[in-house]
Amino acid sequence: QVQLVESGGGLVQAGGSLRLSCAASGSDFSINAMGWYRQAPGKQRELVAIISSGGSTNYADSAKGRFTISRDNAKNTVYLQMNSLRPEDTAVYYCNADISRTYGTLRYWGQGTQVTVSS
Repeated sequence: QVQLVESGGGLVQAGGSLRLSCAASGSDFSINAMGWYRQAPGKQRELVAIISSGGSTNYADSAKGRFTISRDNAKNTVYLQMNSLRPEDTAVYYCNADISRTYGTLRYWGQGTQVTVSS
């Protein structure tokens, strides 16, 4: 069984920073793309940023210039550095990973971590 465990959420004032982490655990797997999504109350889940196994990145317009996604393949971990946070960034943040095992590739999701930005 593969699990994704997130950490790093919390309460921060507008203009502040947070760093989210998401670590994959389990056995006999390889990780392809990894990403971060978020869901604010009453809204649909939306993409924040994704990173390929080779390190190529893509960001939502709202994240460009403020957020940085990175990964440590040796640790099976993806990070999201969030700077210049705004109240509208308040949401539950979820990581995901496309994970390959002997029977194929599946998308796994973390449990989510709350980020609250106060004005």
